[in-house]
Amino acid sequence: MCAFLDALFFLYVYLNLLTSSFFLSERFYLNGIHKPGDVVLGGLFEVHYTSLFPEFDPPGFRHAMTMAFAVDEINRNSNMLPNVTLGYSLYDNCATLVIGFSAALSMATGREEHFLLQENCSGTPPVVGIVGDSFSTFSIATSDVIGLFKLPIVSYFATCSCLSDRQRFPSFFRTIPSDAFQVRAMIHILKHFGWTWTGLLVSDDDYGLHVARSFQSDLTHFGGGCLAYTEILPWGDNPAELRRIVEVIKKSTAHVVIVFAHQIHMIQIMEEVVRQNVTGLQWIASEAWTSATVLQTPRLMPYLGGTLGIAIRRGEIPGLRDFLLQIHFLLNSCQVTKFWEHTFQCKFAPPPAGWVEAGGALCTGQEDLENVETEFMDISNLRPEYNVYKAVYALAYALHDMLQCEPGRGPFSGHSCGNLQRLEPWQLMHYLEKVNFTTSFGDQVSFDENGDALPIYDIMNWLWLPDGKTKVQSVGVVKRSASKGEELTLDEDKIYWNFESVCSESCPPGTRIARRKGQPVCCFDCVPCSEGMFSNETDTTECIRCPEDFWSSPQRDHCVPKKTEFLSYHEPLGICLTTASLLGTFICAVVLGIFIYHRNTPMVRANNSELSFLILLSLKLCFLCSLLFIGRPQLWTCQLRHAAFGISFVLCVSCILVKTMVVLAVFKASKPGGGATLKWFGAVQQRGTVLALTLIQAAICTVWIVSASPAPHKNTQYHNDKIVYECVVGSTVGFAVLLGYIGLLATLSFLLAFLARNLPDNFNEAKLITFSMLIFCAVWVAFVPAYINSPGKYADAVEVFAILASSFGLLVSLFGPKCYIILRWRCVKPVSLSRCVSPSQNCSVRSGPVMVRTRSGSGSGHHG
Repeated sequence: MCAFLDALFFLYVYLNLLTSSFFLSERFYLNGIHKPGDVVLGGLFEVHYTSLFPEFDPPGFRHAMTMAFAVDEINRNSNMLPNVTLGYSLYDNCATLVIGFSAALSMATGREEHFLLQENCSGTPPVVGIVGDSFSTFSIATSDVIGLFKLPIVSYFATCSCLSDRQRFPSFFRTIPSDAFQVRAMIHILKHFGWTWTGLLVSDDDYGLHVARSFQSDLTHFGGGCLAYTEILPWGDNPAELRRIVEVIKKSTAHVVIVFAHQIHMIQIMEEVVRQNVTGLQWIASEAWTSATVLQTPRLMPYLGGTLGIAIRRGEIPGLRDFLLQIHFLLNSCQVTKFWEHTFQCKFAPPPAGWVEAGGALCTGQEDLENVETEFMDISNLRPEYNVYKAVYALAYALHDMLQCEPGRGPFSGHSCGNLQRLEPWQLMHYLEKVNFTTSFGDQVSFDENGDALPIYDIMNWLWLPDGKTKVQSVGVVKRSASKGEELTLDEDKIYWNFESVCSESCPPGTRIARRKGQPVCCFDCVPCSEGMFSNETDTTECIRCPEDFWSSPQRDHCVPKKTEFLSYHEPLGICLTTASLLGTFICAVVLGIFIYHRNTPMVRANNSELSFLILLSLKLCFLCSLLFIGRPQLWTCQLRHAAFGISFVLCVSCILVKTMVVLAVFKASKPGGGATLKWFGAVQQRGTVLALTLIQAAICTVWIVSASPAPHKNTQYHNDKIVYECVVGSTVGFAVLLGYIGLLATLSFLLAFLARNLPDNFNEAKLITFSMLIFCAVWVAFVPAYINSPGKYADAVEVFAILASSFGLLVSLFGPKCYIILRWRCVKPVSLSRCVSPSQNCSVRSGPVMVRTRSGSGSGHHG
């Protein structure tokens, strides 16, 4: 609906234009070049400027002549449009919307006198397609109206992305990429060089305003940086506004300035830049002024040297130069006449009044273009001309494909085909959408669903040579392909500068971006990643958490495996505990050897040798079980360590308990009437009691392991950067019952031994048991709080220390004095000991604090 209203508005303006021109001069004349043909193509070009520039524009005229050359070349090609002659009508829009719009309507309606229609209005239309316009604003106005006629328009220079709207502009095509791609190409360049802090200048028209909107959104979306400012360059002479804009550029910290504007705007803004002497800027040029020679002057190059720009794809057009040298055959055209007069500084007859008198020359038409230096003949850098060439060929190929249609197999209603006699513009548009060909230069030409050509741009660099001359050289290409997408190729060795423009330096790996409150997104601080997090890219906004078993490196730029911690055999603490364990085992073996060797002596026999051997064996197991707490925890070591520890200590303590009970029983039996008590403490009862008490602990361990088995566990609660390997007990209740049972037996042993502490010297082993149980209970009472408050491997070390301390305490307390007596007797009175080996003998040996008395018939030697 909006597009239809816009079209009505332009029609209204055009009718007013026609009315006013009729009353003023009865006829509104358009400046054009025409060539008749079976089918006529229209063209709109800027041959003259109305202000600021010279009246005649040689590059614009070369664009128009390129179309004439392309039509002539197609006519000479027997394989293209056989038996059909192409004609053209080329109009000068004078860089003015009203004139360009009028010319387009004239071609669409046939209002000009050279368009001859049959009386019944049949035959081909005045033109079947238009090449142009060059300005986006002009193309929008023209396409809004011409689109109602479904007349194809193929622009060679209009880049506004708004023209890709197929609903509003259904018949618009172009051979130049849209600004949407040009904007992304600019962003690719910014990202490549790390320029994240830039300024943007745009022209005050559809071209510039659409670019400003898309540039800001795409810059954020593709992560290319952000804009320090966006300014709109005014049309016409506005010194105050230009002065303000340059002040903004001068005060900004952004040193890269991107300009999407026409060369007229650049001339105006550069005049003010020179006036304020603003140097040190890196200019980025849009395709509209990248190749503008009017800006490549010694006066401006100190400011514009090193400019990078997006340029239309350069192409080769063989034969164009020869054609341009022959345009004097078109001197009957007003445009060619103006060009000739401008180039040779002469006038055709009749000359203006006073021209000859003032020394002016008359044109003959035989002047040689090769003998004069003119921009018109410079075909070394064909860019817009190449787009014009491709636009003409696109229309010609579409017309050729249409005429090749076989009747009855066409794409239109009833499988009909289009023909020259009843050609409708929309029929040609159907074929234009499907056109696909390759130029002689090797570029593929086709249109997508929006009428846009396959995008490709050259990257140009303005080089300021030592001799003061300038050179615009190609340093790369940016293009989009169906297979690889958008890609940028740059030859940095050829670039004239080395420049950076950032508000904040890039954040290296190991840091993240922290936005500064109230400032643009490109102004930020670099904050190191937290422990356990990393970043391996520059300018990342978030740090990544390391996996569970990894930790961040000191630089926070990658993750490393966490250090593993457990009580190892290779560390000093583990070595000391292992040595102590093996030493205790060795001492137990030595004591056991001494007792076995002297098993028939009264000292061994009188102290219940069987229980003594069993205690020594259990102590040996206690020392060895401590080794299960050292080394990397495994499932079997976790399950076995507490079971072995619990059963070994219960075996030891139960033997001590039974021995204490036997001591009390013997003492009681030594009194009158107490002999019956000994029958409950014979050898079988002693063994049975020890076995029963040990089996209870074994049952506790079995239930614990089956119901809630201890298992190895990776604990990260103690240290974030370490993995502590430990054995979880599985069931705290099971562990408490195991320790409680040992504590119960130890307490009973201590109490019974304490009660027997005042026995006569004959029975003084109760004192040794009392002292050993006191040490044992003290160690394990201290163990519980120390174990609970010790993390990781230190909990295992505490438990091993408790096992070793209590084992050494029992070993030294119970067997130290006995070994001393045995060894001392062996060294001092070996004969006395040998005479006291028979139970039938009455002998009394007093040595130190111990007195052993053996009486005939008093027992078997298992009790004293």
